[in-house]
Amino acid sequence: MTVTGIDAANGLYKAAPQRGGIDPNQTDDFGTVFDAAKNLVDETNTLQNKADAEQVKFALGLSDNTHDMMIAAKKAKIALQYTNAIRTNVIQAYQTIMNMQI
Repeated sequence: MTVTGIDAANGLYKAAPQRGGIDPNQTDDFGTVFDAAKNLVDETNTLQNKADAEQVKFALGLSDNTHDMMIAAKKAKIALQYTNAIRTNVIQAYQTIMNMQI
């Protein structure tokens, strides 16, 4: 397979970045950001629940594989750190906007 241009390369990937200007008629920007934040929190919660389930299985003796338990715990920790970093940046952006002089 040969790729002759960037459009052909982007076609090979589902999450290819889209380029373009801001659409002035688009009014659902806050909804998009809110949905992304909600999905991030839901995913973090799911990973936390999976880590807890792995710990319970190990404690009850249903699983003797500590590797899976540690991987689930590490994924949950990283997701929580990422969510916390996003939250901190959102709060900082909000405070910056509120301190602007009009």
